[in-house]
Amino acid sequence: MGHLPDFIQDLALILISAGIITILFKWLKQPVVLGYIVAGFIASPQINELLILLAKELFAGHSDKIVFYLEKFPSVRDMENISTWADIGVIFLLFALGLDFSFKKLLKVGATASIATFINMGFMIIIGYGVGKFLGWSDMDSMFLGGMLSMSSTTIIIKAFIDMDIQKTKFANIVFGMLIVEDLAAIIMMALLSTIAVSRQFEGSEMVNSLFRLLFFVFIWFVVGIYIIPTALRKLKKFLNDETLLIISLGLCLGMVLFASSVGFSAALGAFIMGSVLAETIESKHIEHLIEPLKNFFGAVFFVSVGMMINPVVIWEYRSVVLLLTVVVLVGRVIFASLGVSASGQGLKVAVQSGFSLAQIGEFSFIIATLGMSLGVISGIMYPIIVAVSVITTFTTPYFIRMSPAISDYLEKRIPPKWNRLIHGYTSSDYKVVNKQNDWNKLIKSVLLQVSVYFTLSIAIMLICKIYVIPFIVSNITGAWGAILSVVITLTLMAPFMRAMIMKKNKSKEFRNLWNDNHFNRGILISLIALRIVLAVILASAVLFPLFSTAKTLLILIAFTITIGIILSQGLKKQSRKIEARFLQNLSHKQEYEEKRAAIPVTVANDMLAKDIHIEEYEISPNSPIIGKTLQELQFKQKTGVSVITILRGNRKINIPSANEYLYPYDKIVVSGCDEELLKLEASLERRTTEENYEDIPQHHINLSQFEIEKGSSLTGKTIKQLKLRERTETLIVGIERNNKSIINFSSDFTLHEGDTLLLAGEQEKLDTFNENIR
Repeated sequence: MGHLPDFIQDLALILISAGIITILFKWLKQPVVLGYIVAGFIASPQINELLILLAKELFAGHSDKIVFYLEKFPSVRDMENISTWADIGVIFLLFALGLDFSFKKLLKVGATASIATFINMGFMIIIGYGVGKFLGWSDMDSMFLGGMLSMSSTTIIIKAFIDMDIQKTKFANIVFGMLIVEDLAAIIMMALLSTIAVSRQFEGSEMVNSLFRLLFFVFIWFVVGIYIIPTALRKLKKFLNDETLLIISLGLCLGMVLFASSVGFSAALGAFIMGSVLAETIESKHIEHLIEPLKNFFGAVFFVSVGMMINPVVIWEYRSVVLLLTVVVLVGRVIFASLGVSASGQGLKVAVQSGFSLAQIGEFSFIIATLGMSLGVISGIMYPIIVAVSVITTFTTPYFIRMSPAISDYLEKRIPPKWNRLIHGYTSSDYKVVNKQNDWNKLIKSVLLQVSVYFTLSIAIMLICKIYVIPFIVSNITGAWGAILSVVITLTLMAPFMRAMIMKKNKSKEFRNLWNDNHFNRGILISLIALRIVLAVILASAVLFPLFSTAKTLLILIAFTITIGIILSQGLKKQSRKIEARFLQNLSHKQEYEEKRAAIPVTVANDMLAKDIHIEEYEISPNSPIIGKTLQELQFKQKTGVSVITILRGNRKINIPSANEYLYPYDKIVVSGCDEELLKLEASLERRTTEENYEDIPQHHINLSQFEIEKGSSLTGKTIKQLKLRERTETLIVGIERNNKSIINFSSDFTLHEGDTLLLAGEQEKLDTFNENIR
């Protein structure tokens, strides 16, 4: 390579500077993400230009030599290439986020995280927009600013929790749940902002239309993905090694990125959706492990590119704006996140700790800013300003988390006794009321869900046929026959879903109970079925109307007849059940697999968590001094307060182990306890488990040596079994040379002859003394 392309030189500079700076930040115990941003700032061409200007200003008349060296100082040459790599970084970051997301995990975080996030994000978006308008910015700048200020930093929060060893506390679990909801909200927000930016329309109807369009496509992608991909991976499992699984996963990711872009959505949305689909497969953790190096590499390039966008001149010029937005983030997010968590039913201490943990903006804010820059709809000054705010709030995050308990204690002491419920939260056992749903609620909810799902799938099939299938048929078969064939194919594909939309839940337990209860219920239930039949007739009519110019009344009668035929078809009944069974099997397969391996059912763990009792699992290190000791000797309950529920040993479960049960390397102990007790246990295990020191590793190596059986040797004429080499010399014969031939496969009855050469394996000390020990 006579001349390296600029992008290779730029990439080398980025990785070298990022490596050096991140090592420095690790030594300073600062987040690695900040290290990447600083590395990008140092490697950017504009910092070099700034230094040259400063040199000319400060050393006027004597700056030529300084400028000469500064011009030779390496910096990134082609920002467009770096921007492309950064875009790939966003794709892999969102793909990895989707793998860890899972829509089922969103359901598990419950109402607390959803309510708290809705309140926090909603108010921050409104305040961000208001601050933007106060500063005189455009509507688009203000909208993007609101989006950026509403997003916390998952990376920074997780890093801070791990460093402070509080990731398993109750408020940390709530924060993690809020971050999950925020991630999904950010994806929706990015899609909406992209649509609004392209259309340049801000009407409510346009936003509602964009939202429904987004939800429609996300739903279809998810349902089709769950129906196809887990089944395909199971059938191909015997062919999937690490290399093949990685290639297939990346192919699916980029394929969905391409499809999402082609229908008008962002590449990030496509990557996230495919990640969330793969998250429902058993291979999800394996895939996540395989793509981690790619995610780290391209993610580093993305954050370095963020640092390159920092313009010190702009930051200094707009320092008052940076300070204002920093105050808005620190104050606004603390207040509204705390209010959100409190409104969801949690106590004051948990709410305050959660609010103070979320007082920063991070990577998603950068991604939203990058989106605005790439679309050309936000001002260039916003990027360096938002990065500066992020850097400042990232540094303050650990201090805010540490001060939160003192703040909550201060507030508790000054709250009047009549507000006691605010301190403890109304979801505690004293205030929690369990409301049993009646049959009507259960039936209506299940019917609405079924109708929504199958109606959406039917529309999706109709649109696909309208765009791809019908034009092809009509162009090749003219006249009525082409129209008839188009209708037959379209309605045949839609029929299983139309039948399920009408008939599902008509024989459920709730339906039968209500039907047998009184005649009034029967009228309502019949009306419910009739409404679903009307929806099916509307779908069939939507297929017929564009293809036939016949009177609309006749077409509606034909649609009604087709619908009745679909209802009466037993074949469609079996087909719809088969389709639904496969989807539900794929959706629940991973959960069932994990529940079989779990030491305690998820429902039980959640019930205990509601009572502030946590279930955690710890693996016993092979270097731990607790190995070989009984539970009675260790006295976990007496020393830390936790109770050992289960010991997992390979595929074996030891439930409610006795005090005489021993612990072995790689055992997993499942324990229960409150936050403080678990922290005591972790501290105890960390004190007992020291890091492996290379000087402590026994330096005993196996070497090879040759030993020739000389004339008169005591070995002559004896079998290997008779010599008992293992017991006498602690060595092993691995080969024998006889008459210039090597013998490798020999039995213990092999007889040694004079002149044989033995190839011995053992420690060098034993090999040196072999001749003495064998006599």
